[in-house]
Amino acid sequence: MSAPSSKPNRAFPHLTTSEKPTLEDVAKLIKDGKAKRIMLMVGAGVSTGAGIPDFRSPGTGLYDNLAKAIFDVDYLEERPEAFYTLAQELYPGNFRPTLSHYFFRLLQEKGVLRGCWTQNIDTLEHLAGLKDELLVEAHGSFATATCLNCRTKFDKDDIKPRVLRGEVVRHDEGKCKGNKRALIKPDIVFFGEGLPDKFFERLSDFSSCDLLIVIGTSLQVGPFNSLMHRVPATCPRLLINMESVGEVESPRGLGFDFTGFTGKPGGIRDVRRLGDADEGIMELARLIGWDEDLRELKEKEWKRLDEQEGKAAPAPAKADKEKAKEKAEEKRSEVIEQVEETVEANEGKKEDEAGVDELTKAVAGVALDGDTADTRKDEEKKPAL
Repeated sequence: MSAPSSKPNRAFPHLTTSEKPTLEDVAKLIKDGKAKRIMLMVGAGVSTGAGIPDFRSPGTGLYDNLAKAIFDVDYLEERPEAFYTLAQELYPGNFRPTLSHYFFRLLQEKGVLRGCWTQNIDTLEHLAGLKDELLVEAHGSFATATCLNCRTKFDKDDIKPRVLRGEVVRHDEGKCKGNKRALIKPDIVFFGEGLPDKFFERLSDFSSCDLLIVIGTSLQVGPFNSLMHRVPATCPRLLINMESVGEVESPRGLGFDFTGFTGKPGGIRDVRRLGDADEGIMELARLIGWDEDLRELKEKEWKRLDEQEGKAAPAPAKADKEKAKEKAEEKRSEVIEQVEETVEANEGKKEDEAGVDELTKAVAGVALDGDTADTRKDEEKKPAL
């Protein structure tokens, strides 16, 4: 039996190539100042803790059925009611950033964040205080909107009142007035659309990354899932996720190698922490020694948001996050149950306007915040954040 290698691990210099790195080793790199250009790849798992259902990940059921229709430009132009009903529930201002979002902010304040690349369209990174120059919204977001006819740009607050009333939002000025195709579409990426220019302009940022954190994503949607391969071969990579994803399948293949399967001479550079995103982030923060900073930042920012909304700050509840996640999952399942049959029944019936009404009612019948559609009509909408 050969003796364990004493050569240093290329990604974790304090380890040898025969040692398997852990979350504590990732924390040591940050704590010791060895990770100064951290890149983040963020998915829907980060926002489910805020109560936002995962509407776009493959395999969720809603993606395979409702999303393929609602997030399609042709379908939007022909049957806009369904999308704007869903937008009413997802619109910015209804949800708060999670502990993970504030960890991203903490990395920024510590001066070690190189970039945050997110698949999410909920703008919670913005609300958490990430700077525009550090944020790449790979699939766009609700932050801005564009008229499909004249390409005029709008801020989210320009159209928010109409969206929250469940209206189909059209540009009703100038040459667009009276044009049914002059829909004001939030700048989120629909199926068949190109990604934002910023996505391609900033790809080179990954070449200088010295720690990649992938969190809350299925890594099934391209080209976002290819970003993890753009970091240097010596760059350590951390996956925080409910399940292991993106693993290498052959010795010469690409992907995470958490066990040394590929036999790379430089040692293992990939670490995974399976479980809830916020719990994994808090464990990492504790190992770095930032846990108190993180708690204080979230408490301060939530208090600011409460003051901005004119509300008294609620006492922090330990179960709030779990309740939000459970509610998001319950509502996602409820939407799937109500919509699945409707979408299938109306497949190929694009001329049948009754099918549109059925689909719209199916989505509208589920209020994602836990209330019924009827009670929501009587509620006063929150002001823009």
